[in-house]
Amino acid sequence: MELSWRDLGREELEHQYSPSQWSPRMDKDAVIKAHVKETTEGTRISRSVAKTILNIQYGERESEKLDLYLPQGSSTGFPLLVYIHGGYWQFLSKEESGFMVPPLVRHGIGVMVMDYDIAPQGHMDLIVSQVRRSIAVTIQRYPQITGVYLCGHSAGAHLVAMTLCTKWSEYVATPDIKGAILVSGVFDLLPIIHTYVNDALKMSEMEAERNSPMRCLTQMESHIRTCQIEVVVAEHDSPEFHRQSQEYFQSLQALGVSATFTQINGTDHFDVIEQLHDEKYMLTQMILDMIKKT
Repeated sequence: MELSWRDLGREELEHQYSPSQWSPRMDKDAVIKAHVKETTEGTRISRSVAKTILNIQYGERESEKLDLYLPQGSSTGFPLLVYIHGGYWQFLSKEESGFMVPPLVRHGIGVMVMDYDIAPQGHMDLIVSQVRRSIAVTIQRYPQITGVYLCGHSAGAHLVAMTLCTKWSEYVATPDIKGAILVSGVFDLLPIIHTYVNDALKMSEMEAERNSPMRCLTQMESHIRTCQIEVVVAEHDSPEFHRQSQEYFQSLQALGVSATFTQINGTDHFDVIEQLHDEKYMLTQMILDMIKKT
């Protein structure tokens, strides 16, 4: 009989939900430091090669800003990739989130990255609503966007999955979401509340349930259920991350959603997303193929 996460002691649960401890490339502190350095430098390069509009306000809070990276000819229409960063809802920002831009703008694709209120300033309900609002405001402001594709990493994959369950009539605009790529995500927050991750988030069980994509899949609007969803996991993600991605994928399939599941071999929780700056990288090709086909 397979063990449930509830059968794991706190020490093992924290180990499972500490992605930096599973990298075979370097130790836990070094892999995080390298990730920040890589994505920060990638974002700097992106700002030097793409047409950028930085710090667009999408809400009233000081933190509610987004950046747009636009392709050539963007006035005549372009698809938009929205990238939502990870960092366990309490780390990173849009300043490290534009690293995947160069190969996308070369193919006429715009990119939006945004800031949300990281914990402890932000709580989960607020963070989820900020992601949704940033997308609605972007498509209202740029009507030439021809379709929206979502990509999130780790905690960002959770936020993308929650965005797929949005009741868009409550927002200023309804995005034409055509696809989503969820990389090394967390789709059930209940295990998280029993780990160090919740020290800053301070989620109650009710809040964790309310914001768990696995528990709100039936809220997906009909036009979202027709989009393509790619669930991706790194070979060297922990068993719990593998389980979460696999169960989310299976739940999508059970709903009749067009979903695929891909393990990217030779990667850990961090370089699985870092390599998006490379057009030849498998995940970059998956994104380009998805956008070309829809």
